[in-house]
Amino acid sequence: MSLRRSFRTTIAALTLFLGTLAGASAQQPMAPPSPAGVAALTKDVGKLTRTGARYTLVVAAIDRVKGAVVNIHSERNVASAGGEVYPLPGASNRVNGMGTGIVIDPRGYLVTNHHVIDDVTVLRVKLADGTQTNAIVVARNPEIDLAVLKIETSRPLSVMPIGTASDLMLGETVIAIGNAYGYEHSVSLGIVSATKRDVSLNKEMSYKGLIQTDAAINPGNSGGPLVNVHGELVGVNVAIRAGAQCIGFAIPADQMVRTVTDMLRHRRRALNYDGLVCRDLLEQSTDGLARKVVIDRVDAGSPALAGGFKAGDVVLQAGSVKVATGIDVERAFLERKAGETIAFLVNRQGEEKRLELVLAGAGAIQTVSTSDLVWQKLGLQLAPIAPELVTRHSNDLRGGMEVTAVNSGSAAAKAGIRKGDILVGLQQYETLSLDNVNYVLNLPEVAGTSGLPFYILRSGQVRQGKLSW
Repeated sequence: MSLRRSFRTTIAALTLFLGTLAGASAQQPMAPPSPAGVAALTKDVGKLTRTGARYTLVVAAIDRVKGAVVNIHSERNVASAGGEVYPLPGASNRVNGMGTGIVIDPRGYLVTNHHVIDDVTVLRVKLADGTQTNAIVVARNPEIDLAVLKIETSRPLSVMPIGTASDLMLGETVIAIGNAYGYEHSVSLGIVSATKRDVSLNKEMSYKGLIQTDAAINPGNSGGPLVNVHGELVGVNVAIRAGAQCIGFAIPADQMVRTVTDMLRHRRRALNYDGLVCRDLLEQSTDGLARKVVIDRVDAGSPALAGGFKAGDVVLQAGSVKVATGIDVERAFLERKAGETIAFLVNRQGEEKRLELVLAGAGAIQTVSTSDLVWQKLGLQLAPIAPELVTRHSNDLRGGMEVTAVNSGSAAAKAGIRKGDILVGLQQYETLSLDNVNYVLNLPEVAGTSGLPFYILRSGQVRQGKLSW
């Protein structure tokens, strides 16, 4: 039998079948369903769509996170281009922009890309339920291309669950959600194409260690989430390859956590002080890696020490916030004032303990915190890193401290030290820890010197200079 004949036979049979049904219907009219029957049918259909084959892992993941995604609309004034014979002084055009944001706190704190909010005059945010409100910029980091926004909300917002990009597998399914070309809450599906991609957009802007995905990412997706099938954030969508198909990039969630934690901590530095130095860790679980926060150090004489905190404690809850990342710890401190008490739940060697921390005023930093003494004197915030990040570039070095922030106008800024550099030495001493840095700064010969030699690792090369204050 030919394919055409088979197809015609099937159509004829289908037509006959439909005709039979129509005839039966004509002979025995169907009674209209009762309202109760309609309600039962609707309920059954709802069950089928939620528990049946259609309700896939992807659908479940989108259901979990869609309420934590917002659409951002912006306006900026751009100077008029050439072409006018007699342009008016200061003539400008209003240009509309778009992007996406991720809710990190139910009180209305959001994360997006810095380039979404850079130099804008108006920022409007639209929530998943259609509510619209204006936003303000709380903190920004142009180097990493991330910013924190705040909106006013009359109800608690859904918060994005944060996962990790460190165990992403090539070919793993990922989902992008965002304001693509202004089509709000657009969803696209793809896989992880590569990890740890270094991407240069131009001479001014380059990214390190990005996730590459073939999930459709378009203008307007910037700042939006890239999530796995569990509905956990693994990246923040940031860029696309112009002229290419299915080549998009995202900042790893781990980088986002470090950067946003730093931004929130620096923001409240002028208001209060706690004395906790926390570190994000990953531990193996039944399905990949899970996040936790460990207290790395407790400053001498600090409120944290007075509250009974110890290095090695695992933070389970801070205030009303369940803690999985450093962002969660900072969320507990948001909008708090000196003198307020925050309850903590920690795990200490397998035993849960309830502790309290009474926030001190910002002035307490000057006398008790080694890390903040380094900030005040050099203008640097330093964080420990794995020694192999240094030793792979030079066998003569044993490690260093990553520069996570540089205070503008400080000795470090004037000397050209940048965020992302690795401080490997001061004077003739190596800097493997904050204690090493503090030791050098307290040397009598350093106190009276006009310039302190420093050594940093940047782009695989050791560079040197002098710090003057």
